[in-house]
Amino acid sequence: MLQKQVFLEDVTNKLSTQESRQLAFEMAVCVCDADGGYSQVEKQFLDKLRELLGLDVAKSTSFINDATTIASAPVAIAAANNIEPHFASTMTDAEMDKMILNYSILNGALELLPQSLASMAIIPLQMKMVYRLGKLHGFELDRSSIKDFLATLGVGLTSQYVEQIGRRLIGGLLGKIAGGIGGGLGSAATGSAFSFASTYALGQVAKRYYAGGRSINTDTLKSAFSGLLSEAKSMQARYLPDIQQRAKTLDISEVMKAVRS
Repeated sequence: MLQKQVFLEDVTNKLSTQESRQLAFEMAVCVCDADGGYSQVEKQFLDKLRELLGLDVAKSTSFINDATTIASAPVAIAAANNIEPHFASTMTDAEMDKMILNYSILNGALELLPQSLASMAIIPLQMKMVYRLGKLHGFELDRSSIKDFLATLGVGLTSQYVEQIGRRLIGGLLGKIAGGIGGGLGSAATGSAFSFASTYALGQVAKRYYAGGRSINTDTLKSAFSGLLSEAKSMQARYLPDIQQRAKTLDISEVMKAVRS
């Protein structure tokens, strides 16, 4: 649409069900918020999209506010909650590994939830994990420095959201319309495996990076991340029962509260 190859009116007219219209709007909000908030141009786009889709103003505004809150949440851990326990000033290497695994299981579980906001919470939680690892090694990180670290590893914020939301669309709505065509690519299980693996690899690389005084060069970081990502993908099957159990007991309001704090 940005390149004027298709037009918003034409696209929205093809969405005939309330489910497809609502999902389209939620996906658009999530992509606009991917970099931590939306611009004035993006706000105008979302307002026009909501109008063309005929969605309720109050409900749509509420979703936008929730998504923006998650996307712009502080990285620091301000309080203990059900997802993140009391912040420890020191941790052993084994305790840090356990924390990374807990975050990985949690983010894998989020992809199994039906709400669009669940996918949005994954990157803010990954950023909180990196913040904690840096803090444990004496580094006071902010959102900008963590985003730079993720970018160095090739973890783009917007691209990761687009992939997450794309899988949700292909495996969910389009899977129903097309009788399951493309379900393997876009299934919740595929998304869960990817989120588990990327979180685990990110955490392990961050632990090594900050333990080494941030002296590891870019090429080494990328190579380490790639290797750990492959390792984590093979680990995911072992922890699948834990991920599924976490999803059963996970409440989206609990997740939002944890991200905000």
